[in-house]
Amino acid sequence: MARADSVKDDAGDRSDHGHDRDRDRDHDRHHHDHEDHEDHGGDIMKIPGAKDSIDEATFEQILEMDDDEDEREFSKSIVYDFFAQAESTFEKMDSNLEKKDLKTLSELGHFLKGSSATLGLSKVKDSCEKIQNYGQKKDDKGEKDITEEEALKKLETTIKQTKQEFHDVEKVLRKFYNDEQ
Repeated sequence: MARADSVKDDAGDRSDHGHDRDRDRDHDRHHHDHEDHEDHGGDIMKIPGAKDSIDEATFEQILEMDDDEDEREFSKSIVYDFFAQAESTFEKMDSNLEKKDLKTLSELGHFLKGSSATLGLSKVKDSCEKIQNYGQKKDDKGEKDITEEEALKKLETTIKQTKQEFHDVEKVLRKFYNDEQ
Protein backbone atom coordinates (compact mmCIF):
# COMPACT_ATOMS: atom_id res chain seq x y z
CA MET A 1 0.00 0.00 0.00
CA ALA A 2 2.77 2.42 0.86
CA ARG A 3 4.40 1.65 -2.46
CA ALA A 4 1.23 2.66 -4.36
CA ASP A 5 1.14 5.98 -2.50
CA SER A 6 4.75 6.74 -3.37
CA VAL A 7 4.09 5.98 -7.04
CA LYS A 8 1.07 8.24 -6.90
CA ASP A 9 3.15 10.98 -5.28
CA ASP A 10 5.85 10.57 -7.91
CA ALA A 11 3.24 10.81 -10.66
CA GLY A 12 1.72 13.82 -8.96
CA ASP A 13 5.13 15.44 -8.74
CA ARG A 14 5.82 14.60 -12.36
CA SER A 15 2.52 16.06 -13.39
CA ASP A 16 3.18 19.28 -11.47
CA HIS A 17 6.67 19.57 -12.91
CA GLY A 18 5.29 18.82 -16.36
CA HIS A 19 2.81 21.64 -15.89
CA ASP A 20 5.64 23.99 -14.87
CA ARG A 21 7.64 22.89 -17.92
CA ASP A 22 4.67 23.53 -20.22
CA ARG A 23 4.09 26.94 -18.68
CA ASP A 24 7.77 27.82 -19.03
CA ARG A 25 7.86 26.57 -22.62
CA ASP A 26 4.74 28.60 -23.48
CA HIS A 27 6.27 31.65 -21.81
CA ASP A 28 9.52 31.16 -23.73
CA ARG A 29 7.65 30.64 -27.01
CA HIS A 30 5.53 33.75 -26.43
CA HIS A 31 8.59 35.74 -25.45
CA HIS A 32 10.48 34.44 -28.49
CA ASP A 33 7.57 35.29 -30.83
CA HIS A 34 7.46 38.76 -29.37
CA GLU A 35 11.19 39.21 -29.99
CA ASP A 36 10.86 37.91 -33.56
CA HIS A 37 8.02 40.32 -34.17
CA GLU A 38 10.17 43.26 -33.16
CA ASP A 39 13.30 42.00 -34.91
CA HIS A 40 11.65 41.41 -38.25
CA GLY A 41 8.74 43.31 -39.75
CA GLY A 42 8.10 45.61 -36.82
CA ASP A 43 10.43 48.24 -38.24
CA ILE A 44 8.80 48.37 -41.63
CA MET A 45 5.37 49.02 -40.15
CA LYS A 46 6.71 52.20 -38.52
CA ILE A 47 7.46 53.68 -41.94
CA PRO A 48 4.65 56.01 -43.07
CA GLY A 49 2.42 54.29 -45.61
CA ALA A 50 3.41 50.73 -44.65
CA LYS A 51 0.32 49.90 -42.57
CA ASP A 52 -1.98 50.76 -45.49
CA SER A 53 -0.12 48.80 -48.13
CA ILE A 54 1.76 45.84 -46.56
CA ASP A 55 0.44 42.75 -44.81
CA GLU A 56 2.94 42.50 -41.96
CA ALA A 57 2.60 38.75 -41.32
CA THR A 58 3.22 37.87 -44.98
CA PHE A 59 6.18 40.24 -45.31
CA GLU A 60 7.68 38.90 -42.07
CA GLN A 61 7.71 35.40 -43.57
CA ILE A 62 9.97 36.71 -46.33
CA LEU A 63 12.20 38.48 -43.78
CA GLU A 64 12.55 35.29 -41.74
CA MET A 65 14.48 33.77 -44.66
CA ASP A 66 17.28 36.34 -44.30
CA ASP A 67 20.52 34.94 -42.87
CA ASP A 68 21.73 38.35 -41.76
CA GLU A 69 19.19 40.79 -40.33
CA ASP A 70 21.46 43.76 -41.03
CA GLU A 71 22.18 42.99 -44.69
CA ARG A 72 18.87 41.26 -45.51
CA GLU A 73 20.31 40.14 -48.86
CA PHE A 74 17.76 37.39 -49.52
CA SER A 75 14.58 39.39 -48.92
CA LYS A 76 16.06 42.45 -50.61
CA SER A 77 16.78 40.43 -53.77
CA ILE A 78 13.19 39.13 -53.84
CA VAL A 79 11.74 42.61 -53.30
CA TYR A 80 14.00 44.25 -55.89
CA ASP A 81 13.24 41.51 -58.43
CA PHE A 82 9.58 42.34 -57.83
CA PHE A 83 10.28 46.05 -58.52
CA ALA A 84 11.74 45.18 -61.94
CA GLN A 85 8.96 42.68 -62.64
CA ALA A 86 6.26 45.23 -61.75
CA GLU A 87 7.78 47.97 -63.94
CA SER A 88 7.99 45.56 -66.86
CA THR A 89 4.41 44.38 -66.28
CA PHE A 90 3.11 47.96 -66.14
CA GLU A 91 4.79 48.70 -69.50
CA LYS A 92 3.06 45.63 -70.97
CA MET A 93 -0.24 46.75 -69.45
CA ASP A 94 0.09 50.17 -71.08
CA SER A 95 0.79 48.73 -74.53
CA ASN A 96 -2.02 46.18 -74.22
CA LEU A 97 -4.42 48.88 -73.05
CA GLU A 98 -3.62 50.81 -76.26
CA LYS A 99 -4.31 47.62 -78.26
CA LYS A 100 -7.48 47.03 -76.21
CA ASP A 101 -6.28 43.48 -75.53
CA LEU A 102 -8.48 42.62 -72.54
CA LYS A 103 -7.40 38.98 -72.33
CA THR A 104 -3.71 39.87 -71.99
CA LEU A 105 -4.52 42.63 -69.49
CA SER A 106 -6.40 40.09 -67.38
CA GLU A 107 -3.40 37.72 -67.52
CA LEU A 108 -0.99 40.51 -66.58
CA GLY A 109 -3.21 41.51 -63.66
CA HIS A 110 -3.31 37.89 -62.51
CA PHE A 111 0.48 37.57 -62.81
CA LEU A 112 1.24 40.72 -60.82
CA LYS A 113 -1.46 39.86 -58.27
CA GLY A 114 0.38 36.65 -57.42
CA SER A 115 3.78 38.32 -57.09
CA SER A 116 2.46 41.14 -54.92
CA ALA A 117 0.49 38.70 -52.74
CA THR A 118 3.67 36.69 -52.08
CA LEU A 119 5.30 39.81 -50.61
CA GLY A 120 2.21 40.93 -48.73
CA LEU A 121 1.68 44.05 -50.84
CA SER A 122 -2.04 44.07 -50.20
CA LYS A 123 -3.09 47.28 -51.99
CA VAL A 124 -1.25 46.38 -55.18
CA LYS A 125 -2.61 42.82 -54.99
CA ASP A 126 -6.21 44.04 -54.63
CA SER A 127 -5.87 46.44 -57.56
CA CYS A 128 -4.28 43.74 -59.72
CA GLU A 129 -7.25 41.51 -58.98
CA LYS A 130 -9.52 44.27 -60.32
CA ILE A 131 -7.39 44.48 -63.47
CA GLN A 132 -7.71 40.73 -63.85
CA ASN A 133 -11.51 40.95 -63.48
CA TYR A 134 -11.95 43.96 -65.79
CA GLY A 135 -9.89 42.16 -68.42
CA GLN A 136 -12.51 39.40 -68.29
CA LYS A 137 -15.26 42.03 -68.71
CA LYS A 138 -16.39 41.54 -65.12
CA ASP A 139 -16.94 44.07 -62.33
CA ASP A 140 -14.26 44.68 -59.69
CA LYS A 141 -15.40 41.64 -57.69
CA GLY A 142 -15.49 39.42 -60.78
CA GLU A 143 -19.21 38.75 -60.39
CA LYS A 144 -21.20 40.85 -62.88
CA ASP A 145 -20.61 41.26 -66.60
CA ILE A 146 -19.61 44.71 -67.88
CA THR A 147 -19.22 45.98 -71.45
CA GLU A 148 -15.88 46.17 -73.22
CA GLU A 149 -16.13 49.97 -73.15
CA GLU A 150 -16.71 49.96 -69.37
CA ALA A 151 -13.88 47.49 -68.91
CA LEU A 152 -11.43 49.64 -70.86
CA LYS A 153 -12.36 52.79 -68.89
CA LYS A 154 -12.01 50.95 -65.59
CA LEU A 155 -8.73 49.37 -66.71
CA GLU A 156 -7.25 52.74 -67.63
CA THR A 157 -8.16 54.21 -64.23
CA THR A 158 -7.18 51.12 -62.23
CA ILE A 159 -3.81 50.67 -63.96
CA LYS A 160 -2.94 54.30 -63.12
CA GLN A 161 -4.06 53.75 -59.53
CA THR A 162 -2.10 50.49 -59.27
CA LYS A 163 1.07 52.17 -60.55
CA GLN A 164 0.68 54.87 -57.88
CA GLU A 165 0.11 52.26 -55.16
CA PHE A 166 3.17 50.38 -56.40
CA HIS A 167 5.35 53.51 -56.33
CA ASP A 168 4.08 54.36 -52.83
CA VAL A 169 4.93 50.90 -51.45
CA GLU A 170 8.22 50.89 -53.38
CA LYS A 171 9.25 54.03 -51.45
CA VAL A 172 8.37 52.32 -48.15
CA LEU A 173 10.37 49.21 -49.08
CA ARG A 174 13.38 51.21 -50.32
CA LYS A 175 13.34 53.12 -47.04
CA PHE A 176 13.21 49.81 -45.14
CA TYR A 177 16.28 48.61 -47.07
CA ASN A 178 17.99 52.01 -46.56
CA ASP A 179 17.96 52.68 -50.30
CA GLU A 180 15.87 55.78 -50.78
CA GLN A 181 15.95 57.44 -54.18
